[in-house]
Amino acid sequence: MTNSEAQLRDRVRELLAAHPIASTPREAFLAARFDAGLAWVHFPEGLGGLGLPRAQQAVVDAELEAAGAPDNDPRRIGIGLGMAAPTVLAYGTEEQKRRWLRPLWLGEEVWCQLFSEPGAGSDLAALGTRAVRDDGGTSRSSEAESGGHWVVNGQKVWTSNAHNARWAILIARTDPEQPKHRGITYFVCDMTDPGVEVRPLRQITGEAEFNEVFLSDVRIPDAHRLGEVGDGWRVAQTTLMNERVAIGGMRLPREGGLIGPVVDAWRERPELRTHDLHQDLLKLWVEAEVARLTGERLRQQLVAGQPGPEGSGMKLGFARLNQRISSLELELLGEDGLSYEDWTMTRPEIVDFAGRDAGYRYLRAKGNSIEGGTSEVLLNIVAERVLGLPSEPRTDKDVAWKDLAR
Repeated sequence: MTNSEAQLRDRVRELLAAHPIASTPREAFLAARFDAGLAWVHFPEGLGGLGLPRAQQAVVDAELEAAGAPDNDPRRIGIGLGMAAPTVLAYGTEEQKRRWLRPLWLGEEVWCQLFSEPGAGSDLAALGTRAVRDDGGTSRSSEAESGGHWVVNGQKVWTSNAHNARWAILIARTDPEQPKHRGITYFVCDMTDPGVEVRPLRQITGEAEFNEVFLSDVRIPDAHRLGEVGDGWRVAQTTLMNERVAIGGMRLPREGGLIGPVVDAWRERPELRTHDLHQDLLKLWVEAEVARLTGERLRQQLVAGQPGPEGSGMKLGFARLNQRISSLELELLGEDGLSYEDWTMTRPEIVDFAGRDAGYRYLRAKGNSIEGGTSEVLLNIVAERVLGLPSEPRTDKDVAWKDLAR
């Protein structure tokens, strides 16, 4: 154990001594943890961190887990934790970081992602939502107005947690004269603006965890812009790479995730076993363990820098593996796996990959190859950025967005 690890353990123990778990409300404990720099230790001091190497977070997490300390709920605020926070840290001003990071980590403010559009899903850079500068308008926001405002109009889709969100990370086209990858700017949108309309989208599972969002003359202060005007695509890459790591590289214990219920059923119900199912389960168990260890290696790699295209490979594998495991579970359980609780009426509408029933897991896993980047797009990213294969021909690369067929 290094000296810094010992000091971190002492810092955790001081936190626990000052805020006993049994008598401290959950939110108060999380706030004290953030203020002690133990939320994400690689963030700067004063922003929930201590400016330490990212690997040191494991020391903190192990100590707090052993003590039974409360944690935030990644199912509810996963987009904020995995996507918004790294982007705000990388491109935000000091004022933006101090305004958004603490309530984000505490779960006081939920975030969502306004990226995909009905005509720009897999080809995200073709997005058409427009943001027009308006330096003389009257703001409907109580935020600072030092740099004027942007008026945003358009439609976004597949927006998880938009119905719960206070803030949204948003990319919009600010210069249609530029090619599609340029002329995009990145904003933080106030979801309480009267011009924001959220409509739920009912899924195959019966629930509505994501939505379509309509933006009508939504006013965003220029102070809520992340990065330079026209540089939104580069900022968005930070978000997307972190998103794929958050989905495909999530930390799991051995037999965590979807493989766990299948293994439990196999052990507890010997009447279900056949030789062929046993062979299939063994193969998937090994693949799940390989994926878990590869995710751990990827997180260790992040210690040295920003997430790379490897996260796309992890997310691709996550989707394929979940769909194969959930199919095997139904085959194993037979008719017992075909029914599940009425999630429309009883389930909190938050993202949950695992669910409680085999039928739900089978249906929900179908979305894994779409959310966070479709498997087809991720195959291209792996081919080009990991394997170094030639990229697909792109005839629209240097054509102004306004001249593209849509």
